[in-house]
Amino acid sequence: MTDPRLEGLRRDAPDLRLKTDAADLEHYGRDWTRRWTPAPLAIALPASIEEVQAIVRWANVHRVALVPSGGRTGLSGGAVAAQGELVISLERMNRVLAFDPADRTLTVQPGIALEAVHNAAREHGLTYPVDFAARGSCSIGGNIATNAGGIRVIRYGNTREWITGLKLVTGSGELLDLNRGLVKNSSGYDLRHLAIGSEGTLGVVVEATLRLTDPPPPTNVMLLALPSFDVLMKVFTAFRERLQLEAFEFFTDHALRHVLAHGAQAPFEQTHPYYVVTEFAIGDEAREAAAMAAFEDCMEHGWVSDGVISQSDAQAAQLWRLREGISESLAPRKPYKNDVSVRISAMPAFLEETQALLGGAYPHFEVVWFGHIGDGNLHINVLKPEDVSDADFVAQCEQVTKLLAASLQRHGGSISAEHGIGLVKKAYLGSTRSAAEIAVMRGIKQVLDPNGLMNPGKLFD
Repeated sequence: MTDPRLEGLRRDAPDLRLKTDAADLEHYGRDWTRRWTPAPLAIALPASIEEVQAIVRWANVHRVALVPSGGRTGLSGGAVAAQGELVISLERMNRVLAFDPADRTLTVQPGIALEAVHNAAREHGLTYPVDFAARGSCSIGGNIATNAGGIRVIRYGNTREWITGLKLVTGSGELLDLNRGLVKNSSGYDLRHLAIGSEGTLGVVVEATLRLTDPPPPTNVMLLALPSFDVLMKVFTAFRERLQLEAFEFFTDHALRHVLAHGAQAPFEQTHPYYVVTEFAIGDEAREAAAMAAFEDCMEHGWVSDGVISQSDAQAAQLWRLREGISESLAPRKPYKNDVSVRISAMPAFLEETQALLGGAYPHFEVVWFGHIGDGNLHINVLKPEDVSDADFVAQCEQVTKLLAASLQRHGGSISAEHGIGLVKKAYLGSTRSAAEIAVMRGIKQVLDPNGLMNPGKLFD
């Protein structure tokens, strides 16, 4: 039976598309986490800003909680609807609205896929440089909600650096036009940056103006085999000093084994314990010589055991697949994920402490490490054994996450580098933010979402 409250929503927004079938509720009610059973009230698919406003105003009248939804590729439970919430899927709001050649900006709706933004920028001879493996399915609205990073943060920064303007429907249904694409704007608080990374708890992003830039210079990709974990930061320093790095990504032999089993091609005859895939600018003999000099220097010091450099775009794609295919290859094992960051200068000490912590805590579990070492971001994936129940596995992992959060606090790090807090990391927010900061966050939410309807239970209760 249809909930009678939805009849009022249909009257307020007669053209609004609503879904209530069980399969749709399950599909739209969850993200890539699988720890909560989806149970939304219904799925609303607005096609305009006005329909989003109508939904939010209706929700305030009926006190119905709302969960904004993009591509639902998140890993922290930020898009989960398990308590009778109305999901607002932005997938129909997926168009490019405008390109401005003078400002070099692209204005888009929030439901557009990241890959479609890349393609649209390319049509104008420019690039939107934020990039990661889920580019074909994640949405710009979701990227903004989590301040997504990805594989090129070392060169271009996070999503935040590329948003020049936002339109936000607040928790009370008001439409805010934030920053309006200005390069300079010192007229008070920049509310745009409050919305970025807020995980849908302050409102719904309904439009974004993205800053574009020149396409990157010609690049090469190099895969390096490392003999030990200890030399990782030495290799990074050697390459960063000589080259303009576009990316510097690390993964372990465990990660490589899963990707190879998923269909990738083995890069070396022998296996090695650790690997780095790095992309760097070339284009002249001096830069190419610098790349070889960095490689040879690392070989002479014993920091690198082997290496291969791409000779074509196809080979570069093959090398990148070894890194970008990790998450997909691990998915059948239901990994428990930790996405953490520390300052690059703190990375060696943190890595040493964390290795010892995880080695002692998970002696019978397979732990797969990979991450964006160049910006201090590590992904730690603990794989569930077949003979351990989901509940027992999560309980054991969460005990270790408490210890990991304490280690991050000692090293001045963050329990969530780029996936958000959501439901998964909510208990550990205090390891990254002080009590005073969290109190300020609550106050901001109270102003923009006075009835607490926007993605409740995410970030904090």
